[in-house]
Amino acid sequence: MAKEQKLVKEITSMEEDFAQWYTDVVRKAELIDYTSVKGCMVIKPAGYAIWENIQAELDRRFKETGVENVYLPMFIPESLLQKEKDHVEGFAPEVAWVTMGGLEPLQERLCVRPTSETLFCDFYKNDIHSYRDLPRVYNQWCSVVRWEKTTRPFLRSREFLWQEGHTAHATAEEAEERTEQMLNLYADFCEEVLAMPVIKGRKTDKEKFSGADATYTIEALMHDGKALQSGTSHNFGQNFSKPFEIQFADKDNKLKYVYQTSWGMTTRLIGAIIMVHGDNSGLVLPPRIAPTQVMVIPIQQKKEGVLDTANKVKDALVAAGLRARLDDSDKSPGWKFSEQEMRGIPVRIELGPKDIEAGQAVVVRRDTREKITVAIDALALEVPKILEQMQKEMLERARAHRDAHTYTAHNMEEMKDIADNKPGFIKAMWCGCQECEDALKEEVGVTSRCMPFEQEHVSDTCVYCGKPAKKLVYWGKAY
Repeated sequence: MAKEQKLVKEITSMEEDFAQWYTDVVRKAELIDYTSVKGCMVIKPAGYAIWENIQAELDRRFKETGVENVYLPMFIPESLLQKEKDHVEGFAPEVAWVTMGGLEPLQERLCVRPTSETLFCDFYKNDIHSYRDLPRVYNQWCSVVRWEKTTRPFLRSREFLWQEGHTAHATAEEAEERTEQMLNLYADFCEEVLAMPVIKGRKTDKEKFSGADATYTIEALMHDGKALQSGTSHNFGQNFSKPFEIQFADKDNKLKYVYQTSWGMTTRLIGAIIMVHGDNSGLVLPPRIAPTQVMVIPIQQKKEGVLDTANKVKDALVAAGLRARLDDSDKSPGWKFSEQEMRGIPVRIELGPKDIEAGQAVVVRRDTREKITVAIDALALEVPKILEQMQKEMLERARAHRDAHTYTAHNMEEMKDIADNKPGFIKAMWCGCQECEDALKEEVGVTSRCMPFEQEHVSDTCVYCGKPAKKLVYWGKAY
């Protein structure tokens, strides 16, 4: 075989150019490819397998809380969209429109869904009649289209995959409970499965979802110190049910409007995994989300007994419940190691003639590159323990990184200095006025990420205007 050009083509150092590093990783780990449709991407098998694992785990957790899956159309009549004024104004710049059906102009434009609140409302108004029909706790897995001007794989594309939950309740209390329940579910999922720590809190009125009474968010910090909104849960109150006439006969026989919520997570989570855990060799996938958790790599595989033993090891790992594969391709071991590292597979098992003779194998962790010698007969018992330890330590490292890049500003001088020189979250007090929020974006280049549920009191005065402060806010530069 001709000498390979390089084991795995070099990727740009994240310290040199983080944006280029990110693009290199998503391309060279074969997560995506670009298409002839500007702003849209092909999610390749390696990338889609991560999404499938996210989807499966979230779906399981949803259903444990009583969620049922449905599917609604991707087209929304313009007249339907116009019923909720604030909502349509919030999405107007991003909407894609269908104006022709075949060769005929449509009598009414159809919006390609940027989100499905109005469709669910149109459905609920005919589906809900009595208090006995409530709550309705539905979710759909689908794609949505938003005509973004600037795109980046997974983080922002014109079409992306997501889930959107839409619920209807008899009381405001039930709606608020569901809103918070789903946010907590998202936070637990990020920490337990993606090894990604998050800050939970409420969005300011300026940053909340169009048409919502309140938007709750989980915010994660990427390796470069920028924030990423990683999941949101919205309490709509009766802002949609009134214009759409979604009423039910309550136990007192009076007609009442339902209270609604909506919540969603998207394929941008794959971007978050890359930017929280990746390194200059490529992806580093947390074991619980990795499509392949273990790659068995035989050394000198043409020698007698090597492939047979490697296959037995792989089969034992699969029998132990692990997602294990064997790389028996004709590539060199060095190439295989680099490829496994680029793809972020959590551990590899190196197995050659000398290892087999000694009755052992070398287990290499992707995150720390630690080499652990394990008896071949004990691999099925020990590798799951190594993966669990890796999962735990990846979360601890990500949390330590976030905490080390979270700063406190007491005044504008400190705010500007941190924003200019120390990438990360900035904790600062706020008076509650949007004018101050707007000014911070304009003068410092930061946006409000959330008002955390766990409030601290770091100062008596607003970081911008000096008036009495009402809330601690996490500020930052964001994707």
